[in-house]
Amino acid sequence: MNRTITHIVFMIAVVALGSLVGLLNIPGEWYQSLQKPFFNPPNWLFGPAWTTLYILIGIAGARTWLDGRYSIRMKIWFVQMGLNFLWSPAFFGLQSPLLGLVVILPLLIAILAFIRMSWPVDRIAAWLFVPYALWVAFATLLNLSIVVLN
Repeated sequence: MNRTITHIVFMIAVVALGSLVGLLNIPGEWYQSLQKPFFNPPNWLFGPAWTTLYILIGIAGARTWLDGRYSIRMKIWFVQMGLNFLWSPAFFGLQSPLLGLVVILPLLIAILAFIRMSWPVDRIAAWLFVPYALWVAFATLLNLSIVVLN
């Protein structure tokens, strides 16, 4: 498979799976009834933010796959992707902000590990994960705040 096709496959797969997880775990009335911190973003922001992040994650994944599909970096990429896709079912599906927090903390660690491992060998892949790390750090604070407030 050539480089362009690999990038396209990764981007489509990540966006499609992320969208599917989102559609299967819609926040609904339960989430609306929760106390949220003053810095909670408007609901309309999450879709465009995650779509953009998923494209960046897909590109970083494709680059890592092309560099070494059995590398530790690729394994970390798959671990963070699994944790990412697990968060919505934990938080929204099971209606458990605490379980969401239990999932998002190792997710953030895996994202930071990916950046750290990628930095010396593929700075572009590392930089592609920086907005993701910032968003998930913010989401971790938001998740923690919801746990504390509720």
